[in-house]
Amino acid sequence: MRRIVRPLLTALAVSGIVAFTSPKTGCGTYTKTQYPIVLAHGAAGFDSLFDILDYWFGIPEDLAAGGAKVFVTEVSQFNTPEVRGEQLIVQLEEIRAITGKAKVNLIGHSQGGFDVRYVAAVRPDLVASVTTIGTPHRGDEVADYLDANFLNGGFTQDVIGNFANTLGTVIGLLSGSSNPQDAIAGIRSLTSAGVAAFNASYPQGLPATACGAGNAVVNGIRYYSWTGTGVLTNSGDLFDGALGVASLFTSEANDGLVGRCSAHLGQVIRDDYFFNHLDEVNQITALVSAFETNPLVVFRTHANRLKNAGL
Repeated sequence: MRRIVRPLLTALAVSGIVAFTSPKTGCGTYTKTQYPIVLAHGAAGFDSLFDILDYWFGIPEDLAAGGAKVFVTEVSQFNTPEVRGEQLIVQLEEIRAITGKAKVNLIGHSQGGFDVRYVAAVRPDLVASVTTIGTPHRGDEVADYLDANFLNGGFTQDVIGNFANTLGTVIGLLSGSSNPQDAIAGIRSLTSAGVAAFNASYPQGLPATACGAGNAVVNGIRYYSWTGTGVLTNSGDLFDGALGVASLFTSEANDGLVGRCSAHLGQVIRDDYFFNHLDEVNQITALVSAFETNPLVVFRTHANRLKNAGL
């Protein structure tokens, strides 16, 4: 067990789950939801690297300072939503035991949005709400391009698969976890065909039209989503250039990886923040646009929304 002390907050890792709570009393209840908030990372994600670089940069601490109980989970960096979702369920059972709360509010970024959708579909007893951020619910055109041009079952596919699987293993080790990697299956699960198959099995919250809103409540679970359409948002962020190139493969306004309409699920909070795919989780190290609502505020407001909904 590793113990991490952060300003005004205590983060305690239990069985790979990092919990954030505020030791101070009377520090506010703006984000104090009835059920714990659980953050689920996307592909190539992690909880924290060397306890220095956090995937959800500053977000758990900020939410906890307002009264929320926040847990950061970690699953396979590269794998299918079903595999990652089952890993997440194990951690949610632990969170339920730790907190005594029957349900959680799930928030998933990118592929993590599929993981939380899967959990809500197969274990609705564990879930109060699902929120997805920058998740390609109608498929990702970058994944389509990779699948059509490089995943040909030959040498190129082997190179990509071996490299990504090794990268995922290293990221896991640096963040203190060890989960199975299957990068090729993970990429194919994000293609239009892969997502269509997923949606056929787990349709909860999906819009009936391409850029519409889905049912806000399904089986007693509330569904929300938001995304960005910014790409080059901060000249100091070296990753903006890579996202700028990736954005060229998507036919609609996008965050560098995921199209605006593709990200719609349930109640759409907003689909045009001037965020790129990393800004959505306040990365890299809060190098986001100075001319848009800060991601911390977006998360804080959403926690209050969940609180006011009795969640």
